[in-house]
Parts: sequence; C-alpha cells; structure tokens
Amino acid sequence: MSLVSLRRSASAPAQSRGFLPTTRREMQERGWDELDILIVTGDAYVDHAAFGPILIARFLEGRGYRVGVIAQPRWQDAEDIARMGRPRLYVGVSAGNMDSMLNKLTAQKKVRAEDQYSPGGRPGARPNRATLVYANLCRQAFPGLPVVLGGIEASLRRIAHYDYWADQIRRSILLDAKADLLVFGMGERAAWEIAQRLDAGEAISALTDIRGTGYRLGKPSQWQPMVEDSSRYVPDGKVVVLPSYAEVSRDKLAFARMTRQFQVETNPHNARPLLQVFDREAVYFNPPALPLATEDMDALYDLPFQRLPHPSYGGERIPAFDTVKESVVTMRGCFGGCTFCSITEHEGRIIQSRSAESVLREVRALTRMQGFSGVLSDVGGPTANMYQLACKDPKIEAACRRLSCVHPKVCENLGTDHGPLVDLLSRVREEPGVRRVFIASGIRYDLAERSPEFIADLATHHTGGQLSVAPEHTDPEVLAAMKKPTINSYERFASSFCEASERAGKEQYLIPYFVVGHPGSGFADTVELALWLKARNMRPRQIQEFIPTPMAVATAMYVSGVDPFTEKPLQVVRELRDKRLLKALLFWWDEEKWPLAREALGRAGRTDLIRRGAQGLVPPGKKRERKPGRRAQGAGKAGRVVSSRRGEHGR
Repeated sequence: MSLVSLRRSASAPAQSRGFLPTTRREMQERGWDELDILIVTGDAYVDHAAFGPILIARFLEGRGYRVGVIAQPRWQDAEDIARMGRPRLYVGVSAGNMDSMLNKLTAQKKVRAEDQYSPGGRPGARPNRATLVYANLCRQAFPGLPVVLGGIEASLRRIAHYDYWADQIRRSILLDAKADLLVFGMGERAAWEIAQRLDAGEAISALTDIRGTGYRLGKPSQWQPMVEDSSRYVPDGKVVVLPSYAEVSRDKLAFARMTRQFQVETNPHNARPLLQVFDREAVYFNPPALPLATEDMDALYDLPFQRLPHPSYGGERIPAFDTVKESVVTMRGCFGGCTFCSITEHEGRIIQSRSAESVLREVRALTRMQGFSGVLSDVGGPTANMYQLACKDPKIEAACRRLSCVHPKVCENLGTDHGPLVDLLSRVREEPGVRRVFIASGIRYDLAERSPEFIADLATHHTGGQLSVAPEHTDPEVLAAMKKPTINSYERFASSFCEASERAGKEQYLIPYFVVGHPGSGFADTVELALWLKARNMRPRQIQEFIPTPMAVATAMYVSGVDPFTEKPLQVVRELRDKRLLKALLFWWDEEKWPLAREALGRAGRTDLIRRGAQGLVPPGKKRERKPGRRAQGAGKAGRVVSSRRGEHGR
C-alpha cells in the first residue's frame, strides 16, 4: 500500500505554521500542550528535505501528528532533551545525516576541522556515537517511553559491525542503545506505522512485524526456538540466522560469510527476516520496506519545508545547507553495488523517482525564494543518471538477488533509457527564473555512454567548466573488487564528453576521483595508477583514502582479507603510514610529497622510477624548500582531465 493511499485513512494532515517547534514556547504558539512524537537529531535543524530526520518529522506532521524537533542537544544531562516535555507516543533518535564517527574523524583517525552539519561548521556539537548517547538520555528523561532509533548511523550499525575508529567488532547498536525498535533504511512508512499502532493502543512490544524495523529478543527462550525451527514463526519463509557475534568477533571468515548472507537479503521483494545472536540476547530484523511509488515520492517533496535553517541560528552558515539549498533531488537508491559505498544498504537498490511535475513544482518554489540566484547547483541524487531506470520486468526484479545491475556488466534486463532524464532537464532549463542547471551529483559513466544524447546535453547545458566523475582506479582487479567499471569505460566516456564539449564550443574538464588503500589494492597497482596519471599529465589535488565504514562489503574485505563472495584472498593495507605513502604516489607532481613517494617506490621495488624525465615518476634527492604561498598548478589540456578533488566521507 502506498503512502498516498494510506494517507486517506489517516486523520487530516496538520497545516504547517513555519518551523516545527523546538521549545515549549514554540509549542504554546501552536496551541499544543504536549507532543505526539519528538525527533532528536545530531544535525542542526535545517528545514529541508535533504536532512533525513527532518524529512521524517515533516512527514509525520503531514499525517496529523504533533511533532517537535530537538537538534544537537547538550548531552551532559537529560535536561535539554526534556525541554518540551514527554511526548505522547514515542521519541525518534538519529545521529543525523552522517555516522557520527565518520563525521568526526578522517581516514587517518584525525579530528576533522569542520562539521558540515553544524552552525558555523564548528566541530564538537554532537557526541561520539551520538545515537547511543541520545538514546540513553531519552530513557533518562522519559522513563518507559518507546525509544525508536533511525537514520544512517543506526541503519548501518544494525547488525554486528566493524568500527574502524575503535578497530573492533561492535554489537548491534540496537542492543547497546537499549532501544525498543530500530528503523533501517528510508523510514517514512515504518515511522508512520509505529505512530499509528501506538496511537491505537498497541504496546511497543507488539510491534514485531513492521517492514524496515528490528527489535531485541532479550531472553534465550525468545530466540532459541526460532533458530532451531524458524518456519514455525515466519510463515512466508525461513529466517536467515547470521553467524553470531561471538563467531564474527573471533573468526574473520565468519565475518565475511555474515556480510555475504546479509547482502543477498537486501531486495525488499524477496528478502527474508534476519536473526543474529549476541551471547544471551539476539536481534531480529524484518525484511526491508518496499520501495516508494512515484506518487509517494512526490508526496514527500510536496511537504511544506521552509528550506532554511532554524531562525535560532541567527543566520549563521551551515555548510551542508549551502550545498543543497539550490539543488533538487530527483530520485533515491542505487543499483551500482560499489563495495565501498553504503548507499544501497541504506536507500535500497531499487530506484525510486519523482515525477517531472513534482520536480518542476519544487523548482518553481525555489525561484520564488528570496535570494535565489537563478542557478540550480544540482539536479540529481545518489547517481543522477539513474533517474527512472528500472528492471524491464517486475517479476524478474522481484526474484533477483544480484548485488549490482551494472557489474560485471550492465544487466540485459535493466532499462537504460536516459530519455526521461533528458526531457526533465530540458523542462527545468526552460522554467522562468532559472538561468543555469548543473549536475553535481554522481554520474555512472558506463550507463551514460549508452546515451550520446545525454552526454551531449550534459556537456552543453549542465557542466560549469568541470565535471566530477569517479573512475577510482585503473587496475582491473582492484576495480573488480570495488565493483566498478573498467578504466576503458571511463576513457570512452571521457572522449565522448570532450568531443561533445568541443561541439558545444566549450572548454571543459573532467575531475576524476581516485582512492588509495581499497582492499585488493597495494603498492604495485598504485604505482601503475600514478604512472597512468603522469602519462596524461593529470595532477590530482585531493585523493581519498579508503575508510572501512560500517556494513560496506569492502569493510568485510578489510576485516577478513578475502572477497566475501568468493573467499579469494585480497591484499589489505592497514597501516596509516602505508596509506600516506600510497597517497603520495598519486601526487607525483608535488615536490612536498616526493620524499614519501620515493619511500613508497622503494616499498614497491620500483626504485627505477626515482629519476628525472619521462621514464621516471619522481626525481631523486631531498625535498626542495618551497617559497611561501607557492602552489603547483594544474596541467594543460592533455585528455582534458587535469585534477581530482574529493572529500573523505565517501559517497
């Protein structure tokens, strides 16, 4: 059943009156003496659909519930979280749009200089492992009130998982938070069903069958019979019992097998429930929520967002809002299956797209906003050119257990028509008040090369001189471990894009992203990547170091040293200094990095490349002093691919 059809049976949606309340005074201004639901988030309160906890809050408000928001509460005691009083139904807890540890620490385990989701970009506005801290505070503030976890931190830490910053296997966050329920994935339906059923008088302990949720089984008597004969408890199929926490903690291959079992249960149309035992406790997860239909997606983005930070920040800049304030999301989900990325595990592998009419309504709303520049910074999503792409046969899609629709090659059952996207972008460009429309979100180039019309449009209308793409590496085995297309695919796309730019009379450049230290990669292949870059006079500015994030397939590779699906051994770089050495190789042009690059070449057994001229990578000798303020400049037009920029938090 869709959100739209369910909505008809609910109470009439409340009329929005500006921002959702954040204080008792703001509640009173609405005439409320209590909340139905409280949402606690680790991000600043920006009333925009790009901020997940706020999207859920607005959605629940639209269903007639009185919803309040507490953003980045003080965590020294429970007083701040309790400032609006005890909500009637439940409190929802989220760390925010990013995992709180990934938000704080880099791949080198150093504290980041900026928190993009905080006022002024200031770090330190949320605690480490924010979901756990906030859940504990909520239990203190509201004894006996149902506590529901959600957001990406909870979603990606729902089973036993590796924590890079602690370098250990941690338990399900549901157990450590002692919460009643965990909503994983994009949680609109689950959050609403929880509210409806609690409102109808059901106990939180009875809510055991909601898709996209998990709960604790606190006694062996609750889970042992299910392990022994789950068919008695789940009529539609056998529960998948994952290797236990004890097993995956002591046995790296068990961790890899757990990842494999989990990954094949991510298609919501055929996924089975999951059970994992943690000593004398267990967690149980229902199958993922079904994907939203187009009308459901439209209904979400029609909600009355203010599209601004809360006035209490006094106009102080929130960097993440600056990124999205003049952008439009067209879809969610990704069927790419890149092993280093967790978008699929959170948003799903089935693409859910808005209608063109819905996108245009949002564009018109933006053009009416004070200060709109006339430039849309991005029209896209996780992967911009997956808009309205889907399996050609719903029956095949419902039965499929492939982890990627595009690797090792594009599935013959995948529709790759870019026509709807080309048409949408054309209509957006024609809207009064819109001067330019850019695509800044990801482009899947193995799909794009199937549509010369899209590439032509991209080069002519939607690139502002530079276009970011993500080949990641050049080595075929490393790319296979990433589930990325070959470098030949990238080069074909690059050639087509440059030709289209020339036909459009524009001088434009590709900005390729590269990563070092991914499982399967080491010194030898990184040297070859550096030589590939130098041969094309490509001078990267910023290279990503691989970060093993919770639940990613590549994280299982990092932990176990094998491919979880083949159990084939993979080389793994774990030492932080080794990662710095690998990174230095790709800065072949930067004399400040030459000492590290020379050391890396020695480690690779390639000291023959420490020489000047075309046959070398870096020159011999000691680092020369650089004049203050001097900085290496980009290369010329060789391949029209000259630099690389990428943040460390991944995609």
